[in-house]
Amino acid sequence: MTLLFRTLSIAALSVTLMACEGPFGFMSGDELSGSVAEPPATWQFDEDYGFAELETRPEDPYSINLAYVQLKGQLYIYAGDTRTNWVQHIEQNPLIRFRLNETIYPVQAVRVNDQDELTAFAVEWTSRSVFQRDPLQFEEVWLYRLEARKPTADPNADDEV
Repeated sequence: MTLLFRTLSIAALSVTLMACEGPFGFMSGDELSGSVAEPPATWQFDEDYGFAELETRPEDPYSINLAYVQLKGQLYIYAGDTRTNWVQHIEQNPLIRFRLNETIYPVQAVRVNDQDELTAFAVEWTSRSVFQRDPLQFEEVWLYRLEARKPTADPNADDEV
């Protein structure tokens, strides 16, 4: 009876997880749902640091939960020195979607290479916890600033939100 109960519980959990859109905990998900809004000129959330969801690869949506940092009206996402799946997707296509609460912002991820901007981010990031990995300690850093999407020159390009 116990084996049957475990099997049914695992099956029920699997079906529940498959029915969810977006990421679940540390597991990646697919397309995010929610109200779509244009990104603001200056980001101004209640919290300067928090957790949100990121969707990459529009042709086969891949979404994850991740931390964000708001700094001087800019919004940043950070993978440390790890070239994660979402970093690889952004390298192929920087047009992503960022969801905070139930609002989705279609944005463009711009890799930060400016040393002053990286240093300002590092100070903010490491002030959150002694366990935060300092970006200034790595040779290569995957830090992105989220910006409004630039208009496309091709009127036939698929740039839907």
